[in-house]
Amino acid sequence: MRYFAVVLSLAAFLPFLPTETFAGSTLQASRSIRAPVGFSSACARYAWLCQNKGGKPLNENEALSLLQSVNRQVNSSVTPAYDTATTGKAEYWSLPINNKGDCEDYALLKLKTLLNAGFPANRLAMSVVIDHGGNNHVVLIARLSSGDYVLDNLSRNIKQWGSTGYTFLATQNFNNKRAWQVTLAGPRARQFSGT
Repeated sequence: MRYFAVVLSLAAFLPFLPTETFAGSTLQASRSIRAPVGFSSACARYAWLCQNKGGKPLNENEALSLLQSVNRQVNSSVTPAYDTATTGKAEYWSLPINNKGDCEDYALLKLKTLLNAGFPANRLAMSVVIDHGGNNHVVLIARLSSGDYVLDNLSRNIKQWGSTGYTFLATQNFNNKRAWQVTLAGPRARQFSGT
């Protein structure tokens, strides 16, 4: 995924951000930032993406089990494909088309599946990260009492955010789903903060 607008927008804000965070914790948001390219049109097409309604209480074990199950089920049912192959567009956030999609398409399907299963909407958010190869990548974050967990199409297992090795750039606001926030954290955070 190429989200250069996000990375460039972050550059103006990053010198003021704390960058030390710990596994098992939640990602700390600092400032508002413009949503990634493709998010706003997806929000307009999928009301559930930007609403903060619904859900039922889940204990930690139920939540972890559901997250793991959905992550594996979606990862095994979708075949990786670029947006240009599925939609003919360079950057288009959608549910998988003909069971094909790229990282944000996987994350959207996981989000929808979890919402349909009753997972609380205010505990789920999309996030833009830098992956191990230095590429922009989109994952789904689930916030539990034990910390923030990542559902990722590049991993069979869910992981706490600090265990992914990713650098987190921006995350959908858990309380205002149309808004995004800078969540600079991870191994390359200092590189972006200029320190």
